[in-house]
Amino acid sequence: MRVTQSWMVDVVRGGAPDFTPTPEELDAAFVRVGFEIESVEPFPEITGPLVVGRVAEIEELEGFKKPIRFCRVDVGEDEPRGIVCGARNFAEGDLIVAALPSAVLPGDFAIAARKTYGRVSDGMICSVTELGVGDDHSGILVLTPGSAEPGADARTVLGLDDTAIDVNVTPDRGYAFSARGLGRELAASFDLDFVDPADLVVNATPTDGGRTSPAVRIDPDSAAGRYCAQVVRGVDPSAQSPWWIRKRLLVAGVRPISAVVDVTNYVMLELGQPMHAFDADRVSGTIVVRRASAGERLTTLDGTDRALDTDDVVIADDDGPIALAGVMGGANSEVADSTTDVVLESARFDPVAVFRTGRRHRLSSEAGKRFERGVDTALAPVALARAASLLAEIAGGTVDPTYTDVAVEPDPTVIVLDADLPDRVAGVTYPPGTTVRRLEQVGCTVSGDGPLRVEPPSWRPDLRGPADLVEEVVRLEGLENIPAVPPTAPAGTGLTPVQRRRRAIGRALAVSGLVEVLPFPFLPADVFDSWGLDADDPRRATVRVLNPLESDRAELATTLVPNLIEMAIRNIARGQRDVALYAIGQVVQADEHARPIGPIDVSARPSDEQIAALYASLPRQPLAVGILLAGNREPSGPWGPGRPVDPADAFEAARIVGEASGVEVRMVADDHLPWHPGRCARVVVDTADGPVDVGWAGELHPRVIERSGLPPRSCAVEIDLDALPVGATLPAPTLSAYPAVLQDVAVVVDRAVAAADVQAALAAGAGPLLEDIRLFDVFTGERLGDDVKSLAFALRFRAPDRTLTEDEASEARMAAVARAEREVGAHLR
Repeated sequence: MRVTQSWMVDVVRGGAPDFTPTPEELDAAFVRVGFEIESVEPFPEITGPLVVGRVAEIEELEGFKKPIRFCRVDVGEDEPRGIVCGARNFAEGDLIVAALPSAVLPGDFAIAARKTYGRVSDGMICSVTELGVGDDHSGILVLTPGSAEPGADARTVLGLDDTAIDVNVTPDRGYAFSARGLGRELAASFDLDFVDPADLVVNATPTDGGRTSPAVRIDPDSAAGRYCAQVVRGVDPSAQSPWWIRKRLLVAGVRPISAVVDVTNYVMLELGQPMHAFDADRVSGTIVVRRASAGERLTTLDGTDRALDTDDVVIADDDGPIALAGVMGGANSEVADSTTDVVLESARFDPVAVFRTGRRHRLSSEAGKRFERGVDTALAPVALARAASLLAEIAGGTVDPTYTDVAVEPDPTVIVLDADLPDRVAGVTYPPGTTVRRLEQVGCTVSGDGPLRVEPPSWRPDLRGPADLVEEVVRLEGLENIPAVPPTAPAGTGLTPVQRRRRAIGRALAVSGLVEVLPFPFLPADVFDSWGLDADDPRRATVRVLNPLESDRAELATTLVPNLIEMAIRNIARGQRDVALYAIGQVVQADEHARPIGPIDVSARPSDEQIAALYASLPRQPLAVGILLAGNREPSGPWGPGRPVDPADAFEAARIVGEASGVEVRMVADDHLPWHPGRCARVVVDTADGPVDVGWAGELHPRVIERSGLPPRSCAVEIDLDALPVGATLPAPTLSAYPAVLQDVAVVVDRAVAAADVQAALAAGAGPLLEDIRLFDVFTGERLGDDVKSLAFALRFRAPDRTLTEDEASEARMAAVARAEREVGAHLR
């Protein structure tokens, strides 16, 4: 909310007459109690003669493309000055503001006598825009009659030595969308007494509607809490609002229109109560607050004909809707230039109903902004009295002695609070009486000697429990006064085995040249259809989000691969041709346990059974690691051409994950989309209970690569980390001081036989003397035949207690070949 420094000072001076802060002190005070200041802007400086003038004579100049006037203006000198002006909103006898030659207006606009339209213009008649006060350039500024004499310094008359302060009011502090609310916060920040501007005496008599007050009815389904109405008769429709009201409206961003409209807007800014004015002659019968009926329409003040929804709350008379409640009035009851009798409305509407109506019709208004955040339940009659008296003072007329007040009284709220609870929460020992004093500054009524009984004020519906009251005390005492004491970590704790494993995997993959990314947790639309997954594939059992961030991504990811592919494509499109990415994150797998849970009462802590049911209803969310490799795995350079990614890189990445996890993994040939059926391996871990499948690795299917736009031969890995044993470690190696014997063996097998199966058979047959086995060559060709391949392995033998002989190593080597021949049909090449 944007207010002037002078307005804030006037509000606070009601309880502290000597209050004279600087703009910087006001800024700091607002920040001290939790408000953010958007800007502090002094009014633009105007140098030179700027005076009040009276228009003595107006001559209409003819023969020009637009209406031009030559005005004789009395500026307190011996003779009136002649000034040319094109505005039409003033008449002879009006008081205006004139910038005389040598004056410099905002924007470095220098005023000088100059000949224009055939006359010499000896100055300029100013608008509020030219004075730098607001954006209203529809006409020049006309002052209220009798407010000053010609020749008076306009800077003093207009209060141009002022500052505009823009306060960012958070949604939970609707009361602060008013000078009243901001003034209360300032008084508390400076620890001053505060006199509430809303403490007014309402002289009129409340009724349910009668001869002089409008008849009002609130339908229960409207959820409105209060509706007050009063008639002011005999208003002068040509009356202008005084400058002090127009100035405050302009700074707040509200354009002055007429005395009636300006008064309702001003009271809204002053007290926080939105108001509306109807032409009394255009309102017929009983005023009803109700839901709109099917087929009803209303033309609002912006000239738009709107089809009303049955959820819209409207103000209606006997002829139909005349306003959208809390949002905008209707053109059929608008106050016009001929209006003399006015019905003032001051009400409290349901915040949710106002919010939904405004969004449904795409209407945003200052009134709606306040109703949506909650309006003081007790303010309506006070604001009505304030507006009625202001209107009678400015525009004449007579205020009816009675007003209509139809209300649904809310239940009072009483909160029991220990006086030292703020001290315990903040870790600060406040002086005795601090809690009571601060809560009373907020507006609470506090009683009791032991536990305090606190009744929040009507303008603070957000104060619902002890925690809210503690926040107010601590906030007003200064959040900066709370000591920053970091908690001491309890001894004997640290990362869990699962946390250590996750970090170890991340470090190992990063050291291997992969870059960690954070993929989107929602699946791209139709990704499994493009992969060609079977209808019963478990990855299709997704969990759908009711209110997704993007309409085409409403399902939580059951696999990391789709989003890794998207991230790789994005990087490739931006020039990064060689991509090596990994991600560690949860996937969501729906199962038979996942089910919806009905609403749970939040007035108390859920029971253990309810908490257990909530956890049991959740889908399985295992932690997975995903890897995607594309382009070159080894870059080109002076050492030679680069090496493209191949399935072996994916298998090695899976082994790195296993090694970092403290387990051994092995690869088993498999056929599993989106991997290439001939270049895919199932990642298996051998446990005490038998082999466990933990993921897949290999080259992606050509169809998936083509439809995704990835480079050819791109590879991927995905491993379920929750399926890996936790806490298992590789056995510590036993070092031998004796030399090793190195031998190679080449075997021929059918092309369909996996190299991993051959290696496993050789290792099993070689016995305990085998220290290491590694595949170093694969050969195919016409000399071998079309259906076979040659696999060459390097074997290292070593005995822990003696020097191994070549004969012993050869014997173990032949035993390995014999085992491979029996198990996989291998024979020596």
